[in-house]
Formats: sequence, C-alpha cells, structure tokens
Amino acid sequence: MMSSFKDYVEVMEATKAGKNVHMTHIEDRVLYGGVTGAREAILALRSMRDMLAGNSKTGTNVTVKWDGAPAVFAGIDPSDGEFFVAKKGIFNKNPKVYKSVAEVRADTSGDLAEKLSTAYEELKDLGIQGVIQGDIMFTNDLSTESIDGETYITFQPNTIVYAVPKNSKLGKTISKAKLGVVFHTTYTGSDFESMKASYGVDLNKLKKKKSVWYQDADLRDLSGTATFTEADTKEVTEALSKAGKIFSKISSTTLKELETNLELATKIESFNNTLVRRGAKITNTKKHVDDLIKYFDERFGKELEKRKSEKGKAAVTKKQQEMMSFFSPKNKKNLDLMFQLMNAIVDAKLIIINRLDRLKKIDTFIRTKNGFKVTGSEGFVAIDKTKGGAVKLVDRLEFSMNNFSSDVIKGWER
Repeated sequence: MMSSFKDYVEVMEATKAGKNVHMTHIEDRVLYGGVTGAREAILALRSMRDMLAGNSKTGTNVTVKWDGAPAVFAGIDPSDGEFFVAKKGIFNKNPKVYKSVAEVRADTSGDLAEKLSTAYEELKDLGIQGVIQGDIMFTNDLSTESIDGETYITFQPNTIVYAVPKNSKLGKTISKAKLGVVFHTTYTGSDFESMKASYGVDLNKLKKKKSVWYQDADLRDLSGTATFTEADTKEVTEALSKAGKIFSKISSTTLKELETNLELATKIESFNNTLVRRGAKITNTKKHVDDLIKYFDERFGKELEKRKSEKGKAAVTKKQQEMMSFFSPKNKKNLDLMFQLMNAIVDAKLIIINRLDRLKKIDTFIRTKNGFKVTGSEGFVAIDKTKGGAVKLVDRLEFSMNNFSSDVIKGWER
C-alpha cells in the first residue's frame, strides 16, 4: 500500500521507466490503463486460461508472488564495479546503495539493519553479475513449530507463514541457512537511472552457498495437477465473455479520463480498498458509484475543515470542483459498467488462482490468536513474454483482508 498520493506518483514514474517497484492488480488495469489496460487484462486472463487448458503456444509466463520483506537489490554498481545491496531507494535521483555492513548500519536501524547486513555478507559471495532484485524470506528468524501434528521449519517475513516439514530435504537445507531470498527480477543498464527490468533471474549463474537458500519465483510444472478441466475452462470463458461484452459498452472517453488523471484513479482504488479491508466485494455496482461520490464529498469536507484561511479553503473548493466534475451522468453510468467489468475480471482471476494454488511446494498458513489457519499463497504474476509487462493476480478478499486484519498476527508483530 502507498502511504500517500505522492508516493504513488513516484512509484508509477519509476515503473514507467522500467523499474519493478510497483505491480498493478489485474482488475486495476481498467483504472490505470484505459482502453488498452482493460483489453490487456482480459487478454492476459485468456492467455492463462489457454495455458492451463494445455495450449503451450500461450504468450504468458507465470511466477509465484512471495510474501517476503524487505525487498532487496544486489549486484555490481556499474559506476565503480563494487558489490552492493540496496532497498528500493536504489532508483531515487540520488541512488542509495550500501557497499559495506558499516554503510548499512549507518543508514538503517533495527530489524531492517540486521536483514540488510546479513544480505550483504551472504550475497557478496554468490558472484552476482549485473543487478538482481528479490524478497528476503528469513535471516535469523526461523522457527520450529508443530502444526496439525507435524513439525515444521517456519518463516514469516510478512503476513503469510511459510512451513516446510523439518525432516524433509528442503527443511534440512533451509535450517542450515542464514539467509533465505526469492529472486524475481534482473536489471541491465549502464547506470541505475537507465536500468530496465526484465522478469526472471538465471540462478545457474549464481554460486552455491550452504548459508544461503535462494530460488527464483518461476511456477514450475504447469501440467497435470494444474490443467483445467472442461468445466474450469468453460467457467473462465464465460466470465471473460461477460467481461468482453461489458467492456464493449464502456465509453472510451471515460476510461481515457481516468487513465490521464492518476490522482482520481488512485482515490477510486483507495475507496475500493475500504471494502477489501472489510472482506467485502462490490455487489451492487450502481450503489458503489453513489457511495464513491459520497466518499469524495466527505474527504473534501474534511479537507475544508482543516483549512483556516480563505485562500486555503478556496484552493480545496477549486480542487473539489475539478475532481467532482468527472462524475457527470454519462460518466456515472460508465463507472457502473467499469465496476461490473472489474467484477467479471475478478471472477475469472479467482478461478485461475484456485487452480494454480494446487502447485504450492511449500505449505502456507496465517497465524491467528487462535492458532494456525491454512491460506493460499500471496498470489501470482502474469508476464507478457512479448511486451515484458506484468500484472499480479491476488485473491484480495483473502490475502489483502488478512493483511489488513488485526486478528492476523504479522511477522513484524511477533
């Protein structure tokens, strides 16, 4: 989640520049991508349907979205040939990279300092060429826990608890490691500013080290257990057909207005997320549009109350008039259709997620005040082989709600 609209703008600008710092939920491509984004969302799901139905000609790769933290960048600084680790600040105008444990500790503190220090010490021996990005899964925080009568090695960097049977080959490998990381993105370029992201990391180029457990995010074995039945294929096809029919009714002008007004689109996503936090979905799209307008009015009302000067109040009023002008009768009708389209995309997405979840190699749980509860993975990433773009497929009513829920104990709260 972005902490502010300013943060969102910075992240979106970095994304457009070819950096993998933000990935859109597939249904939100309708909000942010206009006509092209909506079409790409439908085509991506169609491609995944074909892949799971056994069509090997599909132009989509699928990777697992791991619930790791923090993100870590590692590799060779092209300006001086030195090894470094970094946070997402690597792509700031003044890149922040760490070339020693001392530099890490001078700029960070607490758990972040410990994790980045360990990452520096362990990753510098892997022979990384160029720059790669991943998510830290564990450092010194592995646990041994009994879940449903079985003893597991567990790690919980964020919301999801990953559990591996202690006596399995993987469990024994992980228990010896000081660092666990999942790599997912490779960067190339002559400097940090010009670097472009490509999804995937060639692990064969990395040296082996017992104290580091690493893997890529690729989803392996997309046959057998993952193959769609005729009923699965029919169900997704019906959802996508519905999406296509709704899409054809939406005014391209409305979608274009949203695509070119990032602040408006961001606020609409924020409103949609208020439902996610409650574990609710959009059921009545017309009412959702009306509630959205009330949400905007209330936000601007609160902003007006904060302003003391006439100049400040006038600025808020002007902003309100500009933004609320979008909600014309025509656009309200098209917003209703847009939310219907997003619902149809979500329906198709969830069928695909449920099938892909059967491929999990590591058990996943959430930790509640009453014990462990089985959950799915964070989600999956669909990557266009030709264009290189990517969208995430997340069951927001499960993972995102767990992420927001105070009943779910997070890794940083333990």
